[in-house]
Amino acid sequence: MQYHGSGHRKEKLPCFHRINPIVSQDADMVFGIFLSLFSVEVNQVTGAKLFESPPNKACKPYQWLYKNYQQALAVVFAIEEINRDPNLLPNISLGFHLYNTYHSDEKTLESSLQWLSGGPQLIPNYSCRNPDKFMAVIGGVTSALSVQMGTLLDLYKFPQISYGPFDSILSDKVQFPSLYQMAPKDSSLHLGVIHLILYFKWNWIGLIVTDDMRGEKFLWEMREEMAKNGVCMSFTEKIPVSERRHMASEEDFMPRITMSATKVFVIHGDTDSLMILRHSQIPALATQKVWIATSHWDITMRPVFHHSYNFNGTLIFSYLNSEVPGFKTFLKTVKPSKYSDDILLKGFWLSAFACPDEQGNQEQEICSPNASLEMLPLMYFDMTMSGLSYTIYNTIYAVAWALHEMFMRKSAERPMGGEEYLGLHSWQFHTFLKNTQFNNTAGDQVSVDENRNSEAQYAIMNYVIFPNDTESLVEVGQFTPKAPFGQDFTICEDAIVWGWWASKVPSGVCSDSCCPGFRKNPLEGKAACCYDCFPCPEGEISSQMDAEHCKKCPEDKYPNKQRDLCLPKMVTFLNIKEPLGMTLAFVAVSLSFLTALVLWVFVKFQDTPIVKANNRTLSYTLLISLIFCFLCSLLFIGQPTTTSCLLQQTVFGVVFTVAVSSILAKTIVVILAFRGIRPGSRIQMFLHPRVSTYVVLICSGIQMIFCGIWLGTYPPFPEADTHSEYGHIIIRCNEGSAFAFYCVLGYMGFLALGSFTVAFLARNLPDTFNEAKFITFSMLVFCSVWASFLPTYQSTKGKAMVTVEIFAILASSAGLLGCIFIPKCYVILLKPDRNNQNRSKIKRIL
Repeated sequence: MQYHGSGHRKEKLPCFHRINPIVSQDADMVFGIFLSLFSVEVNQVTGAKLFESPPNKACKPYQWLYKNYQQALAVVFAIEEINRDPNLLPNISLGFHLYNTYHSDEKTLESSLQWLSGGPQLIPNYSCRNPDKFMAVIGGVTSALSVQMGTLLDLYKFPQISYGPFDSILSDKVQFPSLYQMAPKDSSLHLGVIHLILYFKWNWIGLIVTDDMRGEKFLWEMREEMAKNGVCMSFTEKIPVSERRHMASEEDFMPRITMSATKVFVIHGDTDSLMILRHSQIPALATQKVWIATSHWDITMRPVFHHSYNFNGTLIFSYLNSEVPGFKTFLKTVKPSKYSDDILLKGFWLSAFACPDEQGNQEQEICSPNASLEMLPLMYFDMTMSGLSYTIYNTIYAVAWALHEMFMRKSAERPMGGEEYLGLHSWQFHTFLKNTQFNNTAGDQVSVDENRNSEAQYAIMNYVIFPNDTESLVEVGQFTPKAPFGQDFTICEDAIVWGWWASKVPSGVCSDSCCPGFRKNPLEGKAACCYDCFPCPEGEISSQMDAEHCKKCPEDKYPNKQRDLCLPKMVTFLNIKEPLGMTLAFVAVSLSFLTALVLWVFVKFQDTPIVKANNRTLSYTLLISLIFCFLCSLLFIGQPTTTSCLLQQTVFGVVFTVAVSSILAKTIVVILAFRGIRPGSRIQMFLHPRVSTYVVLICSGIQMIFCGIWLGTYPPFPEADTHSEYGHIIIRCNEGSAFAFYCVLGYMGFLALGSFTVAFLARNLPDTFNEAKFITFSMLVFCSVWASFLPTYQSTKGKAMVTVEIFAILASSAGLLGCIFIPKCYVILLKPDRNNQNRSKIKRIL
């Protein structure tokens, strides 16, 4: 196989773009290859002025796109393999014409017309070559180029096979009936990017896409998926796909990126479309950025004088391709001496290895005889087959297998007579091409039918620049859309180099995360990812980062001081084992014991005048009721139960009513005794020993009726009070009916007030043993205690409320005991001389 350049290759060639095809190989069947191998200065003239002078009038400076040269070598490698294969297209050789493509309408049309015309003259609708041997065009590294080329090629029904990124827009066979796409579908690419963003907890993202339908589709897919996952888009930039606009766009476009506070950028597009980033000198201010590149942007591909320090640490979603057997070995053997007629290889070699050309003679001996492509740095050449090269390799095989099927079909239809069966037309090739399906040498299934194209799998590569200025792409993860959930995305965080300015994962958020115990407060007019952090209100917690709302703890728990955790509340009640409970119980038992001693004294000295003068029965009744008054306070100590709650207020109400009604009866008896001793007084009819008994029974009976109604309607019950005391659950007795409770207290108060009034009126009655003064003072103490009890009881909660009631019971009972009986005991025990019958004036009624 012999390679030769065009007829001008022997001349001094200052620029390749004037030579089309750059490299060609004649054979039985030939197809056109359109690759982006170098760029030229873009014509600033637009409109009709483009056609005022011949396109090749001036030779413009060009710039090598070194990395793309692997695509040309992939073509050579595939052609050589096919021509050596005895089972594929036997006795038929394949050849190609290689053209350079540009991101400009004029250049694209120029190259396409030149291919169709078959000569240096651009003559529409006329071909200077044999049309039967030219069957297909392989080209279209971008959607824009595919559309520009396809518009012209479709007029002649010429098959065009695009090797660039898959674009669903180009699948419309109504608009593009002659266009086929070989790249795998990347409809899940945005999901992989979202996986990466969520893994590193970024939520403030800048998105840069190409200004075409493919970029617009990716933009909308990202917006939808980001909205689902709580990720915000800080801004979007659309890069024009035409080189003509790059220079003008750079003045506005690059400052917006460099001055933005956004730290994470997602870039979607191919290498040629992202010319503005490849050729722009980004200021040092932009170095602290995280770049996420997708699919076909080769970040290492840039002009020689530019550095990529600002892109150090970039994460790239690259197609995960199978390794084609023999390709790396082939690359190692490629040298200008092996393909001596290939001026493209010679020009690449001279430029890439910076060979001196003192006399301007490109036919001079190539420098560094032992040089090979594997010696070149990553920015010049990559020995690993790129995604585009892999697609081109599959595309050439697809054309070969389609031709093979077509020739086998034709040979079966007619006898082989010379080469007449080769007389085919390109429009007939469509039927065979669209049904082509095969397994390549790497074992992957390849289909030209776009509906059968597989979903792309991605390797996540990390672009690293080492201190010695060498570059490398290190695989740090994978994204396999078809894998089961949880296994589709893998990343090795420790293997990622973020750049020289960061040793840990950069923060890509609009606002710092809210810690547990705080909630997010959205900022008015800002995106949802921009917020302030406010502490949770009292009684609420947030246990997660970036909580939208705080939540209340369950009833049996309470927030800790940090308000990020609910702690179990401590169950508490007035326990007899704690100091307060023990003290109150001790006081209650002691006072009841003291009351019992007083009762014993009165029983022992029951025949003395002072005991007789004060109605022994009422005294005994009052003392016994006071014993029970002291002891009933014990019902309030300990964990409340249903029984204790039923007994607490009712027993307290009844025994206190008996005590107060006994005092009332005592007071009434004193009044009756002194008023009834007057001659002719009608009060004498009431002077009966049983009057006092009736008073006690009637008054106590009324209270018992109140308590019975209370217990029959809304009885007290134990309940857990979770709100009164922070961090505690108070087990207490609920009165059931507050109205009934205050009726019981009010009735006792009414009796006490009546006793106080009657005793006050009888305070000045003459008698040595007249106890009206003592009763008056005891009722004053009693009423004072319970008057102060009510507001205090209402203002306290939990154990304090129970303690207040116990104190009121003990204090009022002790007041009655102390004011009424202690003076009498003093006389009985210490002053027996005062305890004689002569001093009593009411002995006759006792």
